[in-house]
Amino acid sequence: MATTKGPLFRDPIYDGATDPVVIWCEEEECFYLFYTQRRTDGVTIGVSSIHGSSIGVASSKDGGKWLYRGTLDLEFEHGHNTFWAPEIIYGQGCYHMYVSYITGIPTDWNYERKIIHYTANNMWDWKLVGEIPLSSNRVIDACVYEIAPNQYKMWYKDEVNNCHTYSAISNDLYHWEVVGAEITDCAHEGPNVFEFSGKKWMITDCWDGLAVYESDDFSHWKRVGDNLLKEPGKRQWDRQKGNHADVVVIGEEAHLFYFCHTMIDTKIWIDGEEETWTQARAAIWATKLTFNGTSLACNRNEEWEKLI
Repeated sequence: MATTKGPLFRDPIYDGATDPVVIWCEEEECFYLFYTQRRTDGVTIGVSSIHGSSIGVASSKDGGKWLYRGTLDLEFEHGHNTFWAPEIIYGQGCYHMYVSYITGIPTDWNYERKIIHYTANNMWDWKLVGEIPLSSNRVIDACVYEIAPNQYKMWYKDEVNNCHTYSAISNDLYHWEVVGAEITDCAHEGPNVFEFSGKKWMITDCWDGLAVYESDDFSHWKRVGDNLLKEPGKRQWDRQKGNHADVVVIGEEAHLFYFCHTMIDTKIWIDGEEETWTQARAAIWATKLTFNGTSLACNRNEEWEKLI
């Protein structure tokens, strides 16, 4: 049986794979991994290396060994633009992608961010639907889940509103009505919602590992247990806090996909001043989730088996 002793996946172009999402492709009978292909290869002015990213693609027959397949062609306006944190769901007869988008390659954080909607009948030929109007002009990190038959909910980070998780509702995956704030106990990002062990869960990246929340109705959330992945792992490339995770539930098992930084300090210039910027390479890992009676737990140091 295949096991993962090192990282599950490293991007062979820039070595900066972050924000993973994993989905089963019925047409090809394999798993696809989509991620932010962060650039780590050259000059950094301000935070330019965090921008200008494409959406990277890898595939696997069993979820254990992944093959890099390239990047998605999502551009819809002139120039080199920024795509982050894809979310992909199958519903209403096709695949839907909700991806964070910034025009151009900013060198600071003071630019609008949007969530853009695409559809496709496969993993490659994505057609632009348009921007999803949400609660502000600085929204990222969409998570979409079918909470009832033909009723979908989107959770996302609203940077204008204290970096809290906001939500919106849709009956068709195209038209969304903003509900409002749902997680407000701290600033955070990267919400991910799933069902496991008979319960409804949300995890968020709270910059001290992953916070865990439980709900009875996908609306009212209670924070439970300790943060996941807050303690560094013991293996090379897994010695920082875990970040921005996706959960794949298959049968009675849940698998947590996350990324971990490997930090490299470089000298950069911001507004005429020399500063040290921690340029982050990153790798994607996976670990098995368990329910411990009150919350979720995982052991990132255990060798992880394939999905199927």
